[in-house]
Amino acid sequence: MQSTTPSPQPQAVSYSISDLAKEFDLTTRAMRFYEDMGLLQPERTGPGGRNRVYSARDRTRLRLTLRAKRLGLSLSEAKEIIDLYDSPRDTGTQLRKFLEVLGAHRLQLEERLGDLQANLEEVMEHEAEARQLLAKLGPNDVL
Repeated sequence: MQSTTPSPQPQAVSYSISDLAKEFDLTTRAMRFYEDMGLLQPERTGPGGRNRVYSARDRTRLRLTLRAKRLGLSLSEAKEIIDLYDSPRDTGTQLRKFLEVLGAHRLQLEERLGDLQANLEEVMEHEAEARQLLAKLGPNDVL
């Protein structure tokens, strides 16, 4: 008769604050800020709960947070979207919310782009005008 011993359970992957800060090129202060915003929820260990232990879920949430920031979303918008993926809701609700946030953000970017384009055109007009005035100056009028 063969003896069966239970195989060891795989260890859950965990990360320290410095592990994730280094991996994502962040400061530990930024990591604590994301925790304060509710984006990360590390387990607290050690005396007085001073040590933070981050799970694979926290790592994924951090990656998604940084992706949202690159898209220009606010941290509260990022949290709202990321929290949807933690809930047992259907993907239709999640995707509709994501599209709503992205659409609003796209409109803001398009407005800012229009403002920047108008500003650039004004700068170019002033440059052209200054060049024309400079060309009209005599050689003795140039510094």
